[in-house]
Amino acid sequence: MLKRILFISSLAITVSACAQTYGDSIAAWQKQYTKDLLADTRSPIKPGDVKYMHFYPADRAFCAWGDVTVNPGSQPFLINTHSGKQKPFKEYGTITFKIKDTTQTLHIYQMVDMMSGKPSSDELFIPFNDRTNYEGTYAGGRYIDLSIKDIVNGQLLIDFNKCYNPYCAFSDGYSCPIPPDENHLHMSITAGEKMFSKNLGY
Repeated sequence: MLKRILFISSLAITVSACAQTYGDSIAAWQKQYTKDLLADTRSPIKPGDVKYMHFYPADRAFCAWGDVTVNPGSQPFLINTHSGKQKPFKEYGTITFKIKDTTQTLHIYQMVDMMSGKPSSDELFIPFNDRTNYEGTYAGGRYIDLSIKDIVNGQLLIDFNKCYNPYCAFSDGYSCPIPPDENHLHMSITAGEKMFSKNLGY
């Protein structure tokens, strides 16, 4: 009986430690994200605005491996931005994943050089909308940054706890890509960055 109690106690501690480790990793990501945001010379916020930034509690249910389908024949196209300008991107492919027993697909993009039409780096960009928009999160959608180097055996880890607001969520005057219709998720992603509350008056 004592061995069983010790085993259960040890298991509980292990599970708790794993959960805490993941929560700590998301907290560290949020801290670095905020630091980088403030350090940007074009930052839309000042140190006093940090108190108006909010995030959903870390939830591993919104972190999943997805199957990547590459689209090597895609051509550069223009994505509309909130300023009315357009920015050149190329579709890298799609990622299909399951969140809370629901299969979803998002299109993955790369920014391209206007002259050559080729990707400017290995960075991958996923802008998306979901059912939290206008209520818990910014109406204009949120972003996730990844890299081709993150793809392992045709799979990519997508963690919505690391999705963030475009600069337009904080202030006007920026050209933030608007998520294409194909990247509208028909579910609530209650993870990642919430609405910037300073614009709401509290």
